[in-house]
Amino acid sequence: MPTKMASLFSFINSNLFLSIIALIQITLVISSNNSTEMDKLFLLSLLGLLIIAYGVSGTFVSDSDIDMIEELESFDIEEEDDDVVYSYTVPAWRSERGSKILMNVDSFDAVGDGVTDDTMAFRKAWETACSTSKSVLLVPKEKRYLVNATTFKGPCKDGMVIQIEGTIVAPDEPELWDPKFPRQWLEFTKLNAATFQGDGVIDGSGEKWWAESCKKNKSRPCKGAPTAFTIDSSSNIRVKGLTIQNSQQMHFTIARSETVRITEVRVSAPGDSPNTDGIHITQSTNVVVQNSKISTGDDCISIVNASSGIKMKGISCGPGHGISIGSLGKDNSTGIVTKVVLDTAFLRETTNGVRIKTWQGGSGYVRSVRFENVRMEDVENPIIIDQFYCDSPTTCETQTSAVKISQIMYRNISGTTTSKNAMKFACSDSVPCSNIILSNVNLEKTDGTVETYCHAAQGFGYGIVHPSADCLTSSDNNFAASDQTQVLELETVQLPTEQHIVHTEL
Repeated sequence: MPTKMASLFSFINSNLFLSIIALIQITLVISSNNSTEMDKLFLLSLLGLLIIAYGVSGTFVSDSDIDMIEELESFDIEEEDDDVVYSYTVPAWRSERGSKILMNVDSFDAVGDGVTDDTMAFRKAWETACSTSKSVLLVPKEKRYLVNATTFKGPCKDGMVIQIEGTIVAPDEPELWDPKFPRQWLEFTKLNAATFQGDGVIDGSGEKWWAESCKKNKSRPCKGAPTAFTIDSSSNIRVKGLTIQNSQQMHFTIARSETVRITEVRVSAPGDSPNTDGIHITQSTNVVVQNSKISTGDDCISIVNASSGIKMKGISCGPGHGISIGSLGKDNSTGIVTKVVLDTAFLRETTNGVRIKTWQGGSGYVRSVRFENVRMEDVENPIIIDQFYCDSPTTCETQTSAVKISQIMYRNISGTTTSKNAMKFACSDSVPCSNIILSNVNLEKTDGTVETYCHAAQGFGYGIVHPSADCLTSSDNNFAASDQTQVLELETVQLPTEQHIVHTEL
């Protein structure tokens, strides 16, 4: 069923065709009468212009283009239903028939003074709550609990609630970190139908970790650091209301999970804190992040390998590096990301707006992505595809293979940029970007003009597109055929099964 836009394109095409037919008939009548040569020349010129316009219009909005627009506009992921996530009050925690059963970490000898090690108390409370039906694991408000790196394992009884009202704080000395957990602090794994909620804080105490980063101290080696909060190998998970701040590196990772709903989460770290991604999604499907505010020193949200069906809505981002798909393809790896929607976002003073980044030498594909209803303020690179990404202290070597990027829609995007190139499509010569669609894009520079940079990128725009994206090449039959063949080949690619969470950044 055609959309209004598709119907408009069809109307334009059909009316141009009818106009051409009518002009041919008029020209024949005039030629048979005593009209002047000037009349004949005028009509023939007008007929030629209409034929050219019809040809351009037919190329611009081919049937395949209309089908692709409809597909990109129609796919969606179901959002969170606020009625599903309950707010528990203290009276509901009484151990009465049918109510939730309270497991307060203080009852397991947690002290909550921010100095005493409460790790064992948290582990004991988890074991009890995990094995108890209808349990609520409570971290009380107005206390600070020092907890070392721990994996909280399931499976647990369905319906478990982790209610965080106080602050959980990490040890602040990198040298004293448990070497068995080099990339994690609080990890929750193999859960089903669990809810994390509350007004509490997860604080990674990351300042000394940042100082040791090779990005802050060039004399230091580049190495990984813990993620503050990880949900791994889980399903039907809800996270609401929490604040995650000052992580050692990434703040919140969703890995190898499905059906995750994140609502009203706040992520916060200084703009110069290295590799402190806000929400990082890897090897996961059916994930929704909504109504969340993220301020970090890296990507506000990053979506990487083997992820599909991801929706972000009502996102505030800044400072940070924007909202990114990638990086993908590092160390000649395969990365696949499909069906991603960003709907309604505000980005302020970020280094990037909406970005897709891949390394040279990778393989796989990014396809069916829609960025829409985005407002930007003083963003350095508002719209960017970078297939030459190189986050490395040494120069990356030139390689011919690349992650294929296609069917990317940018719609209703406006605001201001601090750089000349408001839109940048830097794509691989051997694996060009294809089917980039721009609709109602209006980006300005407060103190100058803006341009669009294209390299090996094919696509088109409709509606307002400013700056102009005429540098995008138009599709042709040979290109479309080879592109379709490549897509079919890529769909047969199998990603390797990872035994550990893959971190593509340092």
